[in-house]
Amino acid sequence: MAASARAVSGLTPSAKALYVAGMAQARPHGVVLCVVPTDADLEETCADVSFFLAALEGLPQTALEHAVLSFPSHEVDPYRGLSPHIGVTSARARALHALARGTARIVIASSAALLPRVTAPERLLASALELKPGHDVAPTDLAELLVDAGFTREDPADEQGEFAVRGGIVDIFPAGEAHPVRLEFIGDTIETMRTYDPSTQRSILPVDQVAIVPLRDVLEDDRRATLFDYLARGNESSVVVSEPDEVEAHVIKRLEQMQQSYETIVAAATTPAMSVAPPSELFASLDLIESRLASATQLAILGLDAPAPGAADADQRAIKCQPAVELKGRVADWVAEIRRRRDEGETTLFVAATHGRAERTIERPR
Repeated sequence: MAASARAVSGLTPSAKALYVAGMAQARPHGVVLCVVPTDADLEETCADVSFFLAALEGLPQTALEHAVLSFPSHEVDPYRGLSPHIGVTSARARALHALARGTARIVIASSAALLPRVTAPERLLASALELKPGHDVAPTDLAELLVDAGFTREDPADEQGEFAVRGGIVDIFPAGEAHPVRLEFIGDTIETMRTYDPSTQRSILPVDQVAIVPLRDVLEDDRRATLFDYLARGNESSVVVSEPDEVEAHVIKRLEQMQQSYETIVAAATTPAMSVAPPSELFASLDLIESRLASATQLAILGLDAPAPGAADADQRAIKCQPAVELKGRVADWVAEIRRRRDEGETTLFVAATHGRAERTIERPR
């Protein structure tokens, strides 16, 4: 997969996803940060990368949800009095927590998501909770810890980011999880933990542990770190940038917008005493972003510029990729296409959604 190349061109979006998944497979104990131009690219990229990583390593869906994480931007202008949605901040905090603990395999971030400064890794880890049966913590103390992590007290707890306390029972709906968890206490000791259906309140499955991650990426106005500080904690990390020219353009545009918003609100301040944090306190600088992305592997659809004089040929690779042809059930045409490519000396990689479907495909007449 030309894993050693610094720049690879000619890749379709799905081919980029396969490239990223292949890098993660080659680094089972490391993490890959993939930067895409916009937040609109996140969902498709996460889905494609998850698909290929599952195909390469045979990971179940539950493992994929913890291995491939989205890191969106705040999508709001802080100088206009707007706060980011809890779904956005919790997704960012979840990715940061996984990076800090070394459990993330792939983090996919938009260009604008790189900019906001975040709480230091040590502070975020200290605010997270790992709960297991046999763990000693009073329900009232647990409630205070959950409030500090950004959870709200609601009964019933049927939305992510909510919790409820009823005597010796604590219900928690962690962000990013499909179901809430019910903890049953004996005194101050957790006896059992089970997921449950919030609509019926019926138990689903027992669980042996649950991670409670803060719902915000900034805690108590601590903005001492950036995403790259979390990435540096890993022993083996790699950065991939999809369409680097677009990524750089979006970063510059976002920083210019924030600077303009800051100057506007300062100019409109009614008294000199009004204090507004400058962009340098809220966002990473362009120099920092450019320095961190300078050594990244670059992926692009169009061909790259010619290598600089003296550059090694291996630094840049061009791979001829085309969008997959949609045959929509025309199996005979599909078989004919594979035969044609085989006769031309090409290799076809077939990826199926399930093992059973792959076996049935192999058994079809050649």
